[in-house]
Amino acid sequence: MKNPSLVLFTKRLLDLMFYIGILLTLSIPLLFRWAGRFLDIFQRYYLQQTILYMLSGVFCLLIVWELRRMFSTVLADDAFVAENAHSLKRMGKYSFFTALLSLIRIFYAPTPATMVIILVFTIAGLFCIVLCQVSEKAIQYKEENDLTI
Repeated sequence: MKNPSLVLFTKRLLDLMFYIGILLTLSIPLLFRWAGRFLDIFQRYYLQQTILYMLSGVFCLLIVWELRRMFSTVLADDAFVAENAHSLKRMGKYSFFTALLSLIRIFYAPTPATMVIILVFTIAGLFCIVLCQVSEKAIQYKEENDLTI
């Protein structure tokens, strides 16, 4: 490993994001009740927004979970394994689901930020799918190389 301090920082950051994400996702009903006192949109569409944001939170947590799983192989200095390609494929699907949920959210709270989120998660999904294919090819080359005497 060339830069262990950066690697450990990234691992800790992913862990922190995961656990804070759990707390935030679970607190959405309370946060939206509180926000409803100030913003009519959260009061009027409380249930719809709560469900959509909580589902989005779960998909984002799943993405971070997959990143943490992939990171363990990086720490073990064995990143080109089939499980990482599967993780990338799952992360792509989770990104597309998050974009879809945000698309539904436009009907309840049309904001420019929602459009940005749709765009970001769509691009992230496409990026993960392409990276999965690149990773699968790299794994194939690695396995062929490992068989070479």
